[in-house]
Amino acid sequence: MNTHFRDTRKIDPTRGALLGDNTPNDADRIEIGPTPLAYGEWAEAGLILPDLQEMRRYRWDRLTRHIVERDLAGVLLFDPLNIRYATDSTNMQLWNMHNPFRAVLLCADGYMVIWDYKNAPFLSTFNPLVREQRSGASMFYFSCGDKVMQDAGTFAHEVAELLREHAGDNRRLAVDKIMLHGARALEACGLELHEGEEVTEKARAIKGKDEILAMRCAIHACETACSEMERFMHENVPLGNVSEDDIWAVLHAENIRRGGEWIETRLLASGPRSNPWFQESGGRIVQMNEIVAFDTDLVGSYGICTDISRTWWVGDAAPRPDMIYAMQHAHEHIMTNMQMLKPGVTIPKLTAGTHVLDDQFQAQKYGCLMHGVGLCDEWPLVAYPDKAVPGAFDYPLEPGMVLCVEALVSPEGGDFSIKLEDQVLITETGHENLTRYPFDARLMGRV
Repeated sequence: MNTHFRDTRKIDPTRGALLGDNTPNDADRIEIGPTPLAYGEWAEAGLILPDLQEMRRYRWDRLTRHIVERDLAGVLLFDPLNIRYATDSTNMQLWNMHNPFRAVLLCADGYMVIWDYKNAPFLSTFNPLVREQRSGASMFYFSCGDKVMQDAGTFAHEVAELLREHAGDNRRLAVDKIMLHGARALEACGLELHEGEEVTEKARAIKGKDEILAMRCAIHACETACSEMERFMHENVPLGNVSEDDIWAVLHAENIRRGGEWIETRLLASGPRSNPWFQESGGRIVQMNEIVAFDTDLVGSYGICTDISRTWWVGDAAPRPDMIYAMQHAHEHIMTNMQMLKPGVTIPKLTAGTHVLDDQFQAQKYGCLMHGVGLCDEWPLVAYPDKAVPGAFDYPLEPGMVLCVEALVSPEGGDFSIKLEDQVLITETGHENLTRYPFDARLMGRV
């Protein structure tokens, strides 16, 4: 008789109205968030939770300042990850990526409006920075058919009217990704369209303190999921009936169990399927005494991406000497390149100063040395010298950037590849490797 529903429905009945990340202690809350499993693991690890209210304000303020600095009236967002950055709200993210039914307008004065699915305006009401919820941003053929220009015109007039109210005579509007009819309709309303991706990528590049705390939590959750995947592999491959997809499915399941969201690719391959790299996970039965290599590309807790790669050896025999050498070479590559990371160093300097892979690995090396990461793989990209485009990335590193340092050591015509990648924070004085997952001891030649 002393048990109350108001207590049992909470995620953590021992806490008050708010959880440690300053979100409602309510299992029925609208906003996506971590699970009790994740909270418990982070507490055991001694991790500090982010203040999500402060994280949202930081992102909104940063994006608004980038609008003002460019003398824009506002920025119009269709990319679901840019919408997530601006509002921290989600709605059928993957479906939205190829059916753009959501949009956000952030005006130069900070006034923010979201257009969402007509039956789901409540999905962003938890965030007071979103001042209005509307519907009617769908401008794709499946939704609008042969009247798409009519729908685009209605939407464009709403945008133009909002800008008149909140930006005066300024008609300069940045747009990230928009359907062709939408762009034409906005221009017909007298708006001058500008590149929006440059605005959002530059804004997202510098992480605030709460974003970094969220990333630490997300990485811990991802690495815990990787550990479960590795355990499953070693226990089940000797039984002779485990596929690449069986192993990969563990990462998916463990990500979701901790409040993660999706995995962007299917980059896990075993044995000879790992060369050439980029063959996606499939039904091949993993054999004893071969490698399993993967790249997480995982959008996890708090919507933060953990993009790390490891290569494992599975079996009861020792790896071949050429595999051990390739693994050691890949490890040397990322660790040497990581040492260049500090505030002020320019991206062309990183390119010029790279550790040089052996000739036998040049043809199939990875597409970049490093790349930014946040809600997904982000700006900037650090190219190898033979792929660098002068003037494309002439920027210095700044504190708060997070870069993934890559290595693909893959002998041309060979029967294996080594894929390694760590996620690294640029600090005020240098860098911090946020990745803790160990490298396979047998492939490193340590046992």
